[in-house]
Amino acid sequence: MPAYLPIFELTTSADVYDSVVALDIINQTNSFLSIRECTFIADKAYDVKAIYNTVKDVYCGECAIPLNKRNTKNPKKLPSGQPICEAGLAMHKDGKFSDSGRTRQKYCCPFRLSKTFVCPCNHKNWNNGKKNRDCTKYVTLPDDYRLSIDRDCISFKKIYALRTEADRYNARFKQTGQERLWVRSCNAAQNLNTIAHIALLAVASAAVSFKSQASVRCLKSAKRFA
Repeated sequence: MPAYLPIFELTTSADVYDSVVALDIINQTNSFLSIRECTFIADKAYDVKAIYNTVKDVYCGECAIPLNKRNTKNPKKLPSGQPICEAGLAMHKDGKFSDSGRTRQKYCCPFRLSKTFVCPCNHKNWNNGKKNRDCTKYVTLPDDYRLSIDRDCISFKKIYALRTEADRYNARFKQTGQERLWVRSCNAAQNLNTIAHIALLAVASAAVSFKSQASVRCLKSAKRFA
């Protein structure tokens, strides 16, 4: 498997999320090297709708990013897709609505208008004294590119597995001592990171010149033929 090497680098402070600068990096990279019809492979930290839409609509590419399920709920569902309430009853559809750029299907208790039914689990919303007594659940409908990706298929898993090459490069980058910098200013940190990347690219170039493919990934091997 070939070694992956950087073509663009950007150093930011620790309080800046990777997903925030991702589109800027993509745009600047495209200014000197076309990434049209590219495949954007990244971990769940980049699970942001703007990244999906930009890669697909602007660059006609594809994304291989796992879903970030943090702060999301996965209600129990029937094979038909209907969620099940806490009492074990199949919930009924109660309209759709759009919110924050997404479309959600609302489900409600099947006995919301019943005057005689008693909730088996004595849900707090059942005895609220209101006319429409029921619990509700919401399911986001896959009407955008992000949710339409089949992350369980073999093709997605094979493509996403290539991301481990980026981890290998990150491991080599940490060996240069950049994980804990001894400088304080942002400009100094940027300069040191740039020099470290140049050094690793020089190692890769030397490995190609000496036809030593293994040395592209291993600094110790590069030192032996240096």
